[in-house]
Amino acid sequence: MKKKVYLFDFDGTLTNADTLLEFIRYACGRRRFYLGFALFSPILVLMKLHLYPNYRAKERLFAWFFQGMAVDDFDIMCRRFACHNQRLMRLKALDKLREVFHYNETVCVVSASIDNWVRPFFDNISKASHSEFMVIGTEVEADTDGLLTGRFRTHNCYGAEKVRRVLEAMPQLRNCREDFWVIAYGDSKGDKEMLEFADEAHYKPFR
Repeated sequence: MKKKVYLFDFDGTLTNADTLLEFIRYACGRRRFYLGFALFSPILVLMKLHLYPNYRAKERLFAWFFQGMAVDDFDIMCRRFACHNQRLMRLKALDKLREVFHYNETVCVVSASIDNWVRPFFDNISKASHSEFMVIGTEVEADTDGLLTGRFRTHNCYGAEKVRRVLEAMPQLRNCREDFWVIAYGDSKGDKEMLEFADEAHYKPFR
């Protein structure tokens, strides 16, 4: 029998909102949130028109809000954000997660969002399971003093990068693909390659 591997996109698939925006508002307050987006609105417009790289706009926005913050403080903020915002998780998605965790399947959340705030959303549900669980997301860079540089340590985990990162984390999917049945869930063009990689694909399944 083939071993099942579940790949879940996070923003929009498991959640009902973009957690990057929600996290910035939570961490920085509404006033600074609106000021930052007003300053970056020209770049964001160019990004929407595909005239400016998505990953670069995201990195510059992240740097404006968080560059210089201690990683430890950032992680505390991420855990608090997840704890106070469980309402962002779709109820049907939570039901599916409880099901796959109950059967101790391999579960992987693959997100373009920063993994620091994605991972805590699953602390409680994963602790009660023996499933192999991992979060693959965009990783932030810190300097030798433990301060955020504002840059990303990895490529933006989006599109083909999602599949590349999954194969990097689980090389058995490349070496022994016939032994696995991959089931993927996504909701946007950023999940296209991951859905195509899967044996069974679900698009916007929890709405």
